[in-house]
Amino acid sequence: MSYTAPLKDMLFDIEHLARIDQVAQMPGFEDAGLETAQAVLEECAKLNEGVIAPLNFEGDKNPSSFKDGVVTTTPGFKDAFRQYAEGGWQGLQHPVDFGGQGLPKTIGAACGEILNSANMSFALCPLLTDGAIEALITAGSDELKAIYLEKLVSGQWTGTMNLTEPQAGSDLAAVRSRAEPQPDGSYKVFGTKIFITYGEHDMAENIVHLVLARVTGAPEGVKGISLFVVPKFLVNQDGSLGARNDVHCVSIEHKMGIKASPTAVLQYGDAGGAVGYLVGQENRGLEYMFIMMNAARYAVGVQGIAIAERAYQKAVGYAKDRVQSRPVDGSLSAAAPIIHHPDVKRMLMTMRASTEGCRAMASVAAAAYDAAHHHPDAEVRKQNAAFYEFLVPLVKGYSTEMSLEVTSLGVQVHGGMGFIEETGAAQYYRDAKILTIYEGTTAIQANDLVGRKTARDGGTGAKAIAAQIQKTEAELAKRSSANAKAVHQRLKAAREAFVDVVEFIAANTRSNPNAAFAGSVPYLMLAGNLVAGWQMARALMVAEDLSAKGQDRAFMDAKITTARFYADHILSRAPGVRDAIVDGAEAVTALAIESF
Repeated sequence: MSYTAPLKDMLFDIEHLARIDQVAQMPGFEDAGLETAQAVLEECAKLNEGVIAPLNFEGDKNPSSFKDGVVTTTPGFKDAFRQYAEGGWQGLQHPVDFGGQGLPKTIGAACGEILNSANMSFALCPLLTDGAIEALITAGSDELKAIYLEKLVSGQWTGTMNLTEPQAGSDLAAVRSRAEPQPDGSYKVFGTKIFITYGEHDMAENIVHLVLARVTGAPEGVKGISLFVVPKFLVNQDGSLGARNDVHCVSIEHKMGIKASPTAVLQYGDAGGAVGYLVGQENRGLEYMFIMMNAARYAVGVQGIAIAERAYQKAVGYAKDRVQSRPVDGSLSAAAPIIHHPDVKRMLMTMRASTEGCRAMASVAAAAYDAAHHHPDAEVRKQNAAFYEFLVPLVKGYSTEMSLEVTSLGVQVHGGMGFIEETGAAQYYRDAKILTIYEGTTAIQANDLVGRKTARDGGTGAKAIAAQIQKTEAELAKRSSANAKAVHQRLKAAREAFVDVVEFIAANTRSNPNAAFAGSVPYLMLAGNLVAGWQMARALMVAEDLSAKGQDRAFMDAKITTARFYADHILSRAPGVRDAIVDGAEAVTALAIESF
């Protein structure tokens, strides 16, 4: 069950699609060019392949445990996290002012994929800490930053995100946790939070909870929610740890996947109130929490790519070793490894092309994030911010739904052995299921895409992306190769289908909301498929040019073949999805409720 980081494909995307050379021209990233990216990724691969990946199967068999209020993580996790923190990996893309390395997201996202491929349960702890760091950097006071950021960035302390409550689920307007102001400026926090990833564990000295709660007298609904820092241990003035705060884990969940990641139920205030500190201003907590959520949503999309990659590698290894049946073309007279069979190749190519397409999309999105935050030109920042914001629900929603298809195919390639837990293929399938649920279900991502990203501006932003895709079509049209011509045809059809849907969504969201939202998830899937296919089309052109020059011809020819497969077998789904959305909306809601 070994894992090898796909460094060559990652660096291809970083160099040719995300254009790391342009990122390295931005202020603060001058030393973050391709050479740095390669060196960082190679070191990241060493730690994850050698230390963290071997713990993945063990974590599934021997997950985190809970006893007497104490959570004990899987054997080996604590030492692996120590090595992770000591290597500076937690601070990879956080500011140098707080002890980080200040590298661009374009590099950090690739490292995130490697970590999640190695061990998704383990990777969830750094993922949530990243979100807490971003929220404090953006909205925290200078005092909070001084107390917490350096320890979080170093990995000495870890962070959590506390949104959900038993009665609230995804409806944060129903949050009931309360915060009572104290004379010293602090607050006493009371309430119950559920589904708190790494809400309690034994891998770090302190856990910094970022908690949504209502200040006494606050307005009802989302407008009355504030955000608080509530540490597991209070922090003394000299930075040392003080008394245990009044927040305790009362249980952890028993889950179908990511079993080594402790998902805690946390109780605040049973002994008089947990001491909390306001982040930013009262009643603006949801606004601040969305900083964490946007960071986490992108990161969860990367998790989908990561688990798909791991499942693909596992399936390829099995398909090369498992001997069964003679090839249908008669090329071998005896039973052969199943990778010779066309349908197994189809499954493996679907896994490979889907994963590579989403990786390329995520890499390009990361570069847009870097430009949105660091480019010296304000207009360029604005354009890239809009592009990145549009892509976040696609990276999250499409990549995670993709991971379910890919990990399911991974089980299928293994046949009956895939259904046996000892094989390991089923773990990826089980682990992947949570990705379409947490940090906002696919429907929540789709609602965001429809309401905020499409209907709000009448589809202008979506059509601007379509215009960029049309430029790529024009470049493909100038090429003489059969592969380029075929990809051009598929990309054009998918883009036209997308524009039709954008117009339908923009026209119906207010006047006929049931029709628009009936197709929201299919719209997200179409958009994600299109953008991933667009990046594969760009990759094909780069690979054709480099192959013609004799540069790493085997890799480039494989990239061309994979891009062609994506176009013919995955991107080709787009027109049918368009028909379902535009022509099939009524059928979604027509059946009387009592008939279900």
